[in-house]
Amino acid sequence: MERKTQVNTYKPDAWLPTTKKEVEFRGWDYLDVILFSGDAYVDHPSFGAAVIGRVLEAQGLRVAIIPQPDWRGDYRDFKKLGVPRLFFAISPGAMDSMVNHYTANKRLRSDDAYTPDKRPGMRPDYPSIVYAKILKELYPDVPVVLGGIEASLRRLAHYDYWQDKLRPGILVDSPADLLIYGMGEKPVTELVKLLKKGVLFDKIKNIPQIVYLAENITNSTEDILLFSYEECLKDKRKQAENFRIIEEESNKYESSRILQKTNNKTIVVNPPYTSVTTTELDFWYDLPYTRLPHPKYKNKVIPAFEMIKFSVNIHRGCFGGCAFCTISAHQGKQIVSRSSHSILNEIEKITRMPDFKGYISDLGGPSANMYQMKGKDEFICKKCKKPSCIFPAVCNNLITDHTPLLELYRKSTKTSGIKKIFVGSGIRYDLLLHRSENEVFNRASRQYIETLLTKHVSGRLKVAPEHTEKGVLQIMRKPPFEVFERFKKTFDQINSEHHLNEQLIPYFISSHPGCTEIDMAELAIKTKKMNFHLEQVQDFTPTPMTLATEIYYTGIHPYTLKKISCARSQSEKLSQRQFFFWYLAEYRPKITHFLRQIKRNDLINKILSK
Repeated sequence: MERKTQVNTYKPDAWLPTTKKEVEFRGWDYLDVILFSGDAYVDHPSFGAAVIGRVLEAQGLRVAIIPQPDWRGDYRDFKKLGVPRLFFAISPGAMDSMVNHYTANKRLRSDDAYTPDKRPGMRPDYPSIVYAKILKELYPDVPVVLGGIEASLRRLAHYDYWQDKLRPGILVDSPADLLIYGMGEKPVTELVKLLKKGVLFDKIKNIPQIVYLAENITNSTEDILLFSYEECLKDKRKQAENFRIIEEESNKYESSRILQKTNNKTIVVNPPYTSVTTTELDFWYDLPYTRLPHPKYKNKVIPAFEMIKFSVNIHRGCFGGCAFCTISAHQGKQIVSRSSHSILNEIEKITRMPDFKGYISDLGGPSANMYQMKGKDEFICKKCKKPSCIFPAVCNNLITDHTPLLELYRKSTKTSGIKKIFVGSGIRYDLLLHRSENEVFNRASRQYIETLLTKHVSGRLKVAPEHTEKGVLQIMRKPPFEVFERFKKTFDQINSEHHLNEQLIPYFISSHPGCTEIDMAELAIKTKKMNFHLEQVQDFTPTPMTLATEIYYTGIHPYTLKKISCARSQSEKLSQRQFFFWYLAEYRPKITHFLRQIKRNDLINKILSK
């Protein structure tokens, strides 16, 4: 295959070293930082370990990366490069290890998209804990820094779905010295600056966006002291109350330091950095990535790389605030957009890749159409602690102008070597249908829909209504289903006007907190009327630090403190899931039996009649 041979056209020192031989090839006799990754090493800005490695390298450090070390045997992978001058770093993976390993029904997955040839079993459960324990066993005096989404979302007491219990902040279980939460480029850069100045590692406590465990600490009046882990174990309501505080602080421009006592120690969470700048984001994306897997993976395929190798990320953050999503908890609510110059520069680099055929698979981000959106009056934004700028309605202070994005599409398409730019990320159709007081914004929204469908869709447009029923959507923080119905009419109209044959692919979730079998039956009826045979569906999976997970664990909505019912058992989840597939013969008798049991024969014909 073309891709398999092209990686050898690069010199070995184009990648960060992964072996002692590669370190020696560079003429290095020591390393400053050794980074352990739960993923295969792909030197691409979509892979967190590669980004942090390049950011450290840009500080003048000698950095090596050890991908997917063997944690089962004699720990030779943890020993092979010796001891770094500054610290060990752990990036557990671009995907939470437990979501990576297990389905929503806790069944072990048979493959791993972030591993060569999808081979399973190449990382442990909770590498943030396992890797740190091994490193501290071997090198007790060398500092260990945790980062990545797995550690970030477990920084305070959290419900662990796979263990089915409340766990303390991850630094209680992991012997790492420091945790960097959120997107880690800025705090790790500041950490290195202080270490270069000679500040001792254990004296570094004031960097924003870090977490550490303290024996003794005096809280100031400005700090927020949460209910302790032990208090939350005894009273789920206190865990729910904690979550509201944590989420609101995460969404503020200027947050307070958060403290939580755990096992006679205190977890200290410093406030995050105020939003990074476009200049900073451009710098991190413009670092000298090869955009390829390390040559050690010759003749092997890494599915996660294949999916994104010709895609470009245009912004960070998401102000959607969906109850089940971790993006805003990790990346933040505020949108930080790259400059068009940086984006176009990356596209130009892609065109020079030997196996590039002229098609960008995705020009997107956490949401495809939030590029350069922000508040009109920043003073209003600074006072706001709401989790979403578009729920329950689009904020009047939000600039919903799609003009910059349309201009970016236009410039990108004109790049030499580009045949087509596709948008593969999901769009927020509620943003597109919002009617602003500014008619320029409204015209740009309509133009965006038309431009998207006629020029940037590969036949299937992904959107995520997630459900049809008002009560469930309220808990999900999603717009009413009527908004999706309006969008489908617009979609069909443009399809007809331009003689297109594109499909609208909606995503739906079953077993979300607050959802019942009757809600799922109504979903089946409504989507059937719209001629959808649903494909993109999933069961709700509780992941740390989301509103939906807190409701699932506590049975209480953290903002209203009212009780919410949840599907918990596998049979309850399967009972809800079956309604997605009313059109398949094997599910029809089960649906009929269930509806008769609950005396809702009136729904049987609506769902199953032809």
